[in-house]
Amino acid sequence: MSFLSREATVAIPGFSRWLVPPAAVAVHMCIGQVYAFSVFNKPLGAELGVPVSKVNIAYQIALMMLGISAAFFGKWVERSGPRKTMLASCCCFCGGLLLAALGVKLKMLWLILFGYGFVGGIGLGLGYISPVSTLVKWFPDRPGMATGMAIMGFGGGALIGSPLAQELMNHYAKAPDTGAMSALITMSGLYACFMLFGAFIVRVPAPGWKPEGYEPKVAASHGMITTASVSVDTAWKTPQFWLLWTVLCMNVSAGIGVLGRAADMCMDMFGVGIAIGAGFTGLLSIFNMGGRFVWSSTSDLIGRKAVYCIYFILGSVLYAILPYTQETQNRTLFVICTALIISMYGGGFATIPAYLKDMFGTYQVGAIHGRLITAWSMAAVIGPSLINGFYDSRVAAGVPKAQAYNGTFYLMCGLLGIGLVANLLVRPVDPKYHVKEATSA
Repeated sequence: MSFLSREATVAIPGFSRWLVPPAAVAVHMCIGQVYAFSVFNKPLGAELGVPVSKVNIAYQIALMMLGISAAFFGKWVERSGPRKTMLASCCCFCGGLLLAALGVKLKMLWLILFGYGFVGGIGLGLGYISPVSTLVKWFPDRPGMATGMAIMGFGGGALIGSPLAQELMNHYAKAPDTGAMSALITMSGLYACFMLFGAFIVRVPAPGWKPEGYEPKVAASHGMITTASVSVDTAWKTPQFWLLWTVLCMNVSAGIGVLGRAADMCMDMFGVGIAIGAGFTGLLSIFNMGGRFVWSSTSDLIGRKAVYCIYFILGSVLYAILPYTQETQNRTLFVICTALIISMYGGGFATIPAYLKDMFGTYQVGAIHGRLITAWSMAAVIGPSLINGFYDSRVAAGVPKAQAYNGTFYLMCGLLGIGLVANLLVRPVDPKYHVKEATSA
């Protein structure tokens, strides 16, 4: 098994760092399928005879487990290297899809929740942080762009996963079978191939490597960027860690519920068919994906703190406009607003690893990132619970489905306001937390 060790993935002299982004994107595009789960909501609900809100719990569990497993296995990921981690991610994520398919076959909701949510969610966590921490080490000169490249793939998962799942279900459907089981099995096999490809080609830089012409002291000219290092166990105790935790949690909470119900929301608010709902999910995926690269690259120019201020202020304005788009049935304005919101939601994910690198250095940044995205786990509870809970209660109270989402949009503005305050309070890490003699491995 030495082929899987970290030592076996150390790049030889002359290796091009530009070969690493395709490996990261290959893994992230696969596990990013979680963003397309809403396409399965109604078919699985019909197969099992349960409400869509119960099926959607699998989506919540998966994202909760992403953060929990990333935090729990963060140090192991740093020790084991990206290849072994990507393989473990492949086994868990694709195995989770197979368990979910078995749950459909046996009509057992708990097995779908366990397979897709718990087992698959562990695969999400492992597959998410390993490529990101690897790219930060390869691109210390452009960390925002680097993390944007990796996490762009995760945001684009629904771009492939949504139409793929829809086409597969259409292909396999034969009443009363919706085709969901066979679609899950097929997707498991396809994703396994691409994730194994990423694990095969990924490499880590040799100790002491740096890009030609790059001098770390140049980056230190910005007051919010450090050339020092902070260990994961120490970073956990700093106020900066918890402020950034709040920043990520609020940004994600405000977008994750919308993504989880994207297809249903479009159909309920504007009375469109399932095909348009699936297309809307795919469109949001494009902006989720593009925003991760564009916004995070922008943060290399204007700073992480400034770009997060844009996310929170502009996002609040856009959320406040959404009820108006429903009242006037202005589909174009609705799509524009939600697309921009989701672009900043994705941008927040891609910017946070570079923000962490600025605060704590590259030493153990992957493990720090793993612990920080427990904020994502919390957001996976807050966002969908607000959207689903408020929607269900409003419908039960007799509010038309088309109007039932409007109140939650104002709640999202409040969450973004909390995130803005936390971001404004971020300051450079006190030197007392710095590791005295640490190598940026």
